[in-house]
Amino acid sequence: MTDTDVLAHGFTLTRILDAPRELVFRAWTDPEQLQWFLNPGAATPEEPIEVDLRVGGEWKLLMVIDEDTQYYTGGVYREIVPVERLAFTWGAVDGWPKIDPDHSEDGPLVTLTFSDIAGSTEMVLRFSLPDHLSEVAVREWMGTPHMREGWDDTIDRVVARFAEKH
Repeated sequence: MTDTDVLAHGFTLTRILDAPRELVFRAWTDPEQLQWFLNPGAATPEEPIEVDLRVGGEWKLLMVIDEDTQYYTGGVYREIVPVERLAFTWGAVDGWPKIDPDHSEDGPLVTLTFSDIAGSTEMVLRFSLPDHLSEVAVREWMGTPHMREGWDDTIDRVVARFAEKH
């Protein structure tokens, strides 16, 4: 990762999924469909995935990394345009990344757009940090070796979810 990437306040990832965008949107918003988000190979948590699909509502799941490491993650919805766009502040009130529900605009924003492409869906994920963050804070977020790679791995799991269906 170059220094320019670190100071860019974000990144964009694009994937083509072998499914109509209605199904891809549901994969991100239906608690019964969000199992793909969990880490492969890790124990499946007994706690249900929660989704309150409304602007200001939260989605939350228990992420299990291994026997010793688990935390809540999810987000607070900031924009919902069914089958077209979904934006949320990434994190959880008592999880990782930690967000303050009264100041969710201070957390990282994940914006997903879904477009039809010849019977498939182009999904674009934009991860962005608030413009008002200091250079030090941006470096802490973007310099983390797992940030971009983690989101790459995460959205590759949703791609694989639809590839398995055929």
